[in-house]
Amino acid sequence: MLNPMRSFSSLFATTLIMVLGAGLLTTYLGLSLAADGVAQLWIGGMMSAYYLGLVVGSKLGHKLIGRVGHIRTFVASAGMVTASALGHALTDDLQVWLVLRLMVGTGMMCQYMVLESWLNEQAETNQRGTVFASYMIVSYVGMVGGQTVLSFFPELGLQPLLLVGICYALCIVPIALTKRIHPAPLHPAPLKILPFWRQVPQSLTTILMAGGISGSFYGLAPAFAAGSGLSTKEIAVFMSATIFAGLLAQWPMGKLSDKIPRSRLLRVNSALLGLIVLAMAALPITGPLLIGMTFCFGILAFTLYPLATALANQHIDANERVALSATILLTFGIGATIGPLIASGLMQLLGNSMLYGYMSLACLVLFIRLQRVNYNQKMAKRMLSQQSSSDYQVASGDLVSSPLAAALDPRVDEDLVQQQMRDDAIPAAENESEHVAKPADTAENTENTDEDPLDAKDSSLSEQSSAPVKPN
Repeated sequence: MLNPMRSFSSLFATTLIMVLGAGLLTTYLGLSLAADGVAQLWIGGMMSAYYLGLVVGSKLGHKLIGRVGHIRTFVASAGMVTASALGHALTDDLQVWLVLRLMVGTGMMCQYMVLESWLNEQAETNQRGTVFASYMIVSYVGMVGGQTVLSFFPELGLQPLLLVGICYALCIVPIALTKRIHPAPLHPAPLKILPFWRQVPQSLTTILMAGGISGSFYGLAPAFAAGSGLSTKEIAVFMSATIFAGLLAQWPMGKLSDKIPRSRLLRVNSALLGLIVLAMAALPITGPLLIGMTFCFGILAFTLYPLATALANQHIDANERVALSATILLTFGIGATIGPLIASGLMQLLGNSMLYGYMSLACLVLFIRLQRVNYNQKMAKRMLSQQSSSDYQVASGDLVSSPLAAALDPRVDEDLVQQQMRDDAIPAAENESEHVAKPADTAENTENTDEDPLDAKDSSLSEQSSAPVKPN
């Protein structure tokens, strides 16, 4: 059995270099805008434009890969992202920067689709979990590396942008030289937004809020840290600690979700995360305590998405998972597009700390929604359990009072029924003779009994057949 890291080394190397450039670019732009005194709303708009580009790229990527293949799509997307990233050095026009961020998001989504579809198709079934775990680890290492590299450029000149362009150019090399067989072209994944919202409401609500929280953090946390008086090197440590916490939490949280119901774990996660971000918004936290708080934030915030995705796939048939994945990506993209706009607007109106104030509000809404959906689902299950009964009940009708009812009841032994019917035959014959001798008594007994009319009719027929025939 081949080692997944060696088998997919070219794809993992491409991912590492690409994500390193992406992480460096995102933090650099946030710090540059904050240093120039740009309004918080513009900073949030830059991040929203990036995630809007991810949504656009999710549809464009399928068409490009289906038309020209995986490697050509990746090379074309990397070229577009490189040119867009370097374009920030040519102008200070914020409207142009919005367009450039949109193009970067679109191109990077196409690159992600190439890498993930390639891994998904060619990973062996018994190694699929290991392959994608390695992919996530490489991605997190690249993001942490991007923050670390930024600490070497405290003046925030053009050098970081040049390094971003170098990363996007170099990420083409490993995938272009790979010896692996090209995967089959992709087919467009269907979108079933409303059916999935009714089927897995807890999961999609969590993914929507997780998108808003993640998008706000990546786009606005550098500006928050700069407004709190941190230097460029300290901001790099702040961002690296948060992302590294998300990396460390993936495996333990996955193991924990296999033992504790995921819906309960999501509620606990959102409640704890709400308390942490509320404290970060309300208290003047600085120094090592701030690093510790943001580390805890990374553990909880960056595990919402995988927990919700696992919960959604738990309740979906296998033939619907492709459509579910497309819906999840779209939902996350919508949340990540809207979240930074709301957070930046609140920061501009009420102060720098409202970044985490927005997150606390999002966690409160998420917790209330999860509690309500969980309560409704429990009530629905309880009503169904009360309506359904496992005990056998004979249907009402004439057959209920008939001797055949006992024979049809599965709870009664058939041999016992036959024996009882044979034992009752002798007393029945004796009663017939008594009815012949005393016809008046027979009429009286029939009127005053509670037996079924059909049984009474059978009894009268028996009496007529046993009566003596008078001679003419």
